[in-house]
This record gives sequence, structure tokens and C-alpha cells, in this order.
Amino acid sequence: MVELTVALHAVFDTPRDRLIWDVGHQAYPHKILTGRRDRIRTLRQKGGLSGFTKRSESVYDPFGAAHSSTSVSAALGYAAARDLGGEPADGHGIGDCIAVIGDGAISAGQAYEALNNAGHWGGRLFVILNDNEMSIAPPVGAMSAYLSRLYAGAPFQDLKAAAKAAAHLLPPPLREGARRAKDALKHLAIGHGTLFDELGFSYVGPIDGHDMDSLLAVLRTVRARADGPVLIHVLTKKGKGYAPAERARDKGHGVNRFDVVTGEQVKAPSNAPSYTAVFAEALIRAAARDPRIVAVTAAMPDGTGLSKFAERFPGRCFDVGIAEQHAVTFCAAMAAGGLRPFCAIYSTFLQRGYDQVVHDVAIQGLPVRFAIDRAGLVGADGATHAGAFDVAYLSNLPGFTVMAAADEAELARMVATAAAHDAGPIAFRFPRGEGVGVEIDWDAPPLEIGRGRVVREGSGVALLSYGTRLGAALQAAEALAARGIRPTVADARFAKPLDRDLILHLAATHEALLTIEEGAVGGFGSHVAHLLAEEGVFDGGLKFRSLTLPDRFQEQASPAEMHAEAGLDAAGIEARVLTLLGVTAISRRA
Repeated sequence: MVELTVALHAVFDTPRDRLIWDVGHQAYPHKILTGRRDRIRTLRQKGGLSGFTKRSESVYDPFGAAHSSTSVSAALGYAAARDLGGEPADGHGIGDCIAVIGDGAISAGQAYEALNNAGHWGGRLFVILNDNEMSIAPPVGAMSAYLSRLYAGAPFQDLKAAAKAAAHLLPPPLREGARRAKDALKHLAIGHGTLFDELGFSYVGPIDGHDMDSLLAVLRTVRARADGPVLIHVLTKKGKGYAPAERARDKGHGVNRFDVVTGEQVKAPSNAPSYTAVFAEALIRAAARDPRIVAVTAAMPDGTGLSKFAERFPGRCFDVGIAEQHAVTFCAAMAAGGLRPFCAIYSTFLQRGYDQVVHDVAIQGLPVRFAIDRAGLVGADGATHAGAFDVAYLSNLPGFTVMAAADEAELARMVATAAAHDAGPIAFRFPRGEGVGVEIDWDAPPLEIGRGRVVREGSGVALLSYGTRLGAALQAAEALAARGIRPTVADARFAKPLDRDLILHLAATHEALLTIEEGAVGGFGSHVAHLLAEEGVFDGGLKFRSLTLPDRFQEQASPAEMHAEAGLDAAGIEARVLTLLGVTAISRRA
């Protein structure tokens, strides 16, 4: 990306020319060149630079991006605003509009929609296709194979180069004929015009993205002559120039701190497996027992743990590419066909397939199993990747069963529960990172649907946790016990259906009830409040509070810092209990 970034800034007049990066991971050289070099070592840290492009961070970031495949839509929107006399608030006007999109991202549905719209519109627009045959994982699907065919054939490359060289030597009146001859040679070489030509784009390439002379010449030429949409196909090598990255191209996505010489990433030692690894192991064990179990991921086989599943069951694992909408409907039809599909998608990415979750899964009552990874706060990736909304957007759907694991042992049981559940759609959420180190009983039976558990008996106040904040609730209970307050602590397990008996019992036998969840307003706590209101419990004077993520987007920081900011760490829970009980100072006693 380094050479391409330098060339784009050399040729185009940013920020007036709107340079829009897809996803944003590849925009670090862009940040260095646009006034942020002195802060680049703060990247992805609290108070530092975002790991993605961000409008509030710099005028050189005209559009925020962290999810893939939005750049062409955004560039087209800017171009339309330009042609209709729009005046951005930044005061720089709008010149040329350039989208930089990768070969993985261009396979997604929204990118196709935007290309189709742009070709029909016909106005001046530039799309740079950065083709390195590597997104987060190797791209899959027909588009990847098609791009490979475009540049794999040496005859096509040679014929096109010869035609280009011949055209350059001709006087201006004869160049049009040479252009047509070049097109004819291209058609003979590959049998037809490119997909991009057919969509209404002028296709240029492929060109070597590490050859500055070629890059500058092509970019200057198209900028000077373009009168419609142009797609420039650039070939690059991910990690080029840095041997460790070249050897392990899939390891350069969202890295931890690493040794610059060896490329080895430094991870804090842990005796507990990651939640993702536990999910993968539990699913493999379930699939070994049940041949109907299949798994689907949307371009995240390593991130979701399904790469391990694919090694064991290659014919039963499907990577559909960056296509969450398709993944959900694909799973719905497999469920209708008698299989037991697990759709493993990050919480923040499942938002992209929500219409399909509603229309194709929930309304039809199909037993798709949703394994929702990265649920809750994710640290350095910030608001764009935080899994804040899945509890709210799934729990309001009729017929859905929604679970959250409190620890890795509970997660293993929830995989077994989902595998056995054929009564309708079911989802279970779990966070990024390591578990808490509890022992896992891989043979534990499935959970009873809609039943929670009490993990610490107490009196006076009850803490009802949903998900992995259970550990913080137990720590808060220990601190409160030192103040003479001994809370009951319960694990809800289910946001839908609620454990009515447990909730109503806690409300009837305690002065105060607090729900705790790592999710947005409108989730588990809202459903509990609705139940208590419907049952008239509040008429009896129950003190109730719902602890959720704040009603705003939290900026990047470490997960611990983000939990503390949200009031969802042990100290925050303790403080809320004391406030609710009207306690300001109680002497500590055993």
C-alpha cells in the first residue's frame, strides 16, 4: 500500500479531491502523509489515532470506514454531491472522488451495487482496485477467480503491452484506431470485455502497484482524460518489503505489539483458552456426533475459529466471503433442507445481515444457530467493531432463543444446547479474548431453555448478570460483603426466553435488583424491566436498575479501561449498588 498511497497523494489534490479508503486498515501510510506522523505511535490506543479512517480525526479522512465494501458507494455519493453543487462543511469543496478497495472487499454485495449504480450514472469517478489476493483471509468466490484470470495469462499481458507501446508511437490522429486495435486484441486474448467494462467503467490494468513510474503515469493520464467512471486494477503484494509480513500475510490484520526484527507478535501469557477456541472445539465435538451440523463464516475463518473446523470437516464448512446477508439466507435454506447450520459471525458484522435474520430466519422459524463472536467491547478497534447491539436486535424477534455465556464452560454447554435445538432460531454470544480459566466439561448436557442459575446466595440486593460480566459481579459482591452487604448473584443465561421464575423470585425476596450486561440499552435489562412492570412488581417498591453500556459510542481503549468507563467493572457495579441503597459510608466489617 505504501507506493500506491504516495502515488495517489502525488497526483490528486487532497483534501479537495476526496480519497476514500475501504475498511481503513490500509490507511496508515495515508495518515503519516496527512499530518499525523507525530501521533502514529498512538494508533489504536486510548486517546490516540483510530485504527480506521475517521472524519473527526482529519479533514483528509472524508468518510469513516471500518466495515468493508463501502468506499465505492461513498465516493459515488461525494461525486453526486459535487455535480449538484454540494458544499461540504470542511470548506474544501469537492474535486475528484477516488475509492480504494481491495479484491476481498469488492466481492461484497454493496460493492457490486455501487459499481452498477456508478456505471449507469456515468459521471467522473475513480475506483482503485488494490488486488493482492489477500484480505483478512485468502478471498474466495468467483470474483477472486475472475481477477486471477485477468492477469494470469501472459498472452493477454504481452498483447496489451505491445498495443499500448504501438499506440504511443503513432501521431495523434491515428491513436483512436490504435486504441480500437488494442481493444480487439484484448477481446481476442480473453474472449470478452471485462466485467467492469460491461458495468460502464473504463478498465485500466492490471498494473504493478509497486512500480512508481507506472503508477504515476497511469494516474496522471486517467486524471487528465477521464470523463466517466474509471476502474484502475493495481496488483500489489501484501507486506511487500517486510519479510515477516510477506511470509505470513494473514497475520498482518489487527496485530498485537510485535518484534520489528522477527515479526513475532507479543501476547500476554494466559492459562485459559480463548472463547473463540472453545467455541471451535465444542462445535467440532458436536459435529463428530452429528453429521447434520455444518458451519458458515463470512470471510473470517480464523477469527471465528472455523479454520479448525474446516480442517476436520472440509466438506461441511463454508466460507462465503464478505457476504453476511448471503451467509444468513444460505444458512436458512440449509436449515430448511434438514441440516443444522451454525452461522459464525462477529456481532458487529451480523448487523449487515439483519434483514435476512428477520425475514429469512425468524419469520420462517428456521433453526439457524448464530454463534456471535466479539460480543461486547473489543478494545483497540473501538466503536465500529464493538458488539453492543446484538442482544437488543435479536431479543425483540418472536421465536428467537438468545443466550450469553458467562465463562468458557458455559459457552461449551451453549454450543451443545444450540446443536440440539430444532424449535426455531437460537443465538449465543461470547466475547473476544481469553476465558476465565474454569474447567470445561465437554460432556455436560444441554441447558434447559430459559433457565438461569444462582451462583451466590445472599440477601437484600440481587445482582442478575447476563454474559461475561458475571465475574465482575462476583468481585463486586466480595467488596460489598466487606461493607456488610451480601448480595445474591445470579447468572441469567437467557435474554429470551427470560427465566420468569428466577427473576420474580429475586424481585420478591430482595429490596433491590440490578441487571448487568455488556450491551446497549434495549437489551436484557429492558426485557427484565418489562416483565417486572407487567407483573406489577414495581408497585411493591422494588428498587431496580439496569446496568448497560452507555448510550453513546465509546472510543478505543483497552477493554479494562472501556469497562471502567461504562461502569461495568467491579468498582462500577459496587458503586451503583451503594447509590441504589442510599449508602454513602459504611464501616468495613467481616
